[in-house]
Amino acid sequence: MAGEAQNQAGAHTEVIEVPQAEHGVGFPPFDASTFASQLLWLAITFGLFYWIMKNVALPRIAGILEDRRDRIAGDLAEADRLKRDTDEAIAAYEQALAEARAKARGIAHDTREKLKAENDARREKAEAGIATKLSEAEARIASIKTEALAQVGEIATETSSALVEALIGKTPTKTDLNKAVKAAME
Repeated sequence: MAGEAQNQAGAHTEVIEVPQAEHGVGFPPFDASTFASQLLWLAITFGLFYWIMKNVALPRIAGILEDRRDRIAGDLAEADRLKRDTDEAIAAYEQALAEARAKARGIAHDTREKLKAENDARREKAEAGIATKLSEAEARIASIKTEALAQVGEIATETSSALVEALIGKTPTKTDLNKAVKAAME
């Protein structure tokens, strides 16, 4: 313990010497005298690792690879099924869309025809009303014209009588005036 106290204090350093015989041997794996045992242990170790790989590790790896292969095949089959389902859904959607467009065209055509028929009926009704009003107006115009023409003779007679009286100063007879007005009107 006294030596330890000195080592801790740093005053004394102890040197360990290695015997000279150990230095001259060389690196043990390169020693020709140990080649046979090294080859034996190499064969035993290789055989042991080969057996472990063959019976333990490789079957597990093969099982993992088989599971992965099965999972990939299942995923591909599922993807193919989903693609078919998607294609069928798209086809059904396009079919429904085409049917809806055809139905919309039919509805639009029916609506146009219905509106055209209603407009034609309204137009015919309006034309009939206008024709009725036109015939009534023509009848009124004809009656007013007839009355006016009937009064034209009287007015012409009265006007002619007033003019002759103003020009000559003498009132003409009614028979003379009627003959003169009739002759002028024909």
